[in-house]
Amino acid sequence: MPSQIILSTPRLQLRTMDYKDAAFYLRLVNDPSFIHNIRDKGIRSLEDAIKAIQTGHQDVQEKMGFSLYLVELKSDQQAIGLCGLVKRPELENIDIGYAYLPEFTGQGYAFEAGKAVVQFAQNTLRLDKLVAITSLHNTASENLLLKMGFQITATIPWNDGSEVKFYSMTLN
Repeated sequence: MPSQIILSTPRLQLRTMDYKDAAFYLRLVNDPSFIHNIRDKGIRSLEDAIKAIQTGHQDVQEKMGFSLYLVELKSDQQAIGLCGLVKRPELENIDIGYAYLPEFTGQGYAFEAGKAVVQFAQNTLRLDKLVAITSLHNTASENLLLKMGFQITATIPWNDGSEVKFYSMTLN
């Protein structure tokens, strides 16, 4: 399935992923900050990345009408991260998720993409509420979520035995 642009901001495009994004995806999910703040997905080869893109992104987009999107710079189409929506079986509501390569943090890209995804959830998908989770130590993500308008509502147990901070945002 070829990629398609879903959202556009002044500096960024958010689009669906395809097999050509496998090298970027492999790099992102194996970055130490991704593993530390999110989790180790066990993706170690381009073949693993292609399969994860198919089952975890393309199939989800087709089934749900949303997924995590590749975030790329409009200026040169360089992939810098992921941002989008996820329906986790552990959570009642859809949550926002994101991850960026370290060299693209601290430049406002995550906020710009995140706000576009929130507007997409509200205006296109007509969701009433969005949620988010972060590991307890991930203050950068916490600050981003608070800046976007989420509120911390609880610390909850997670399926891997850890605890996560739980955030929510009312959209309508």
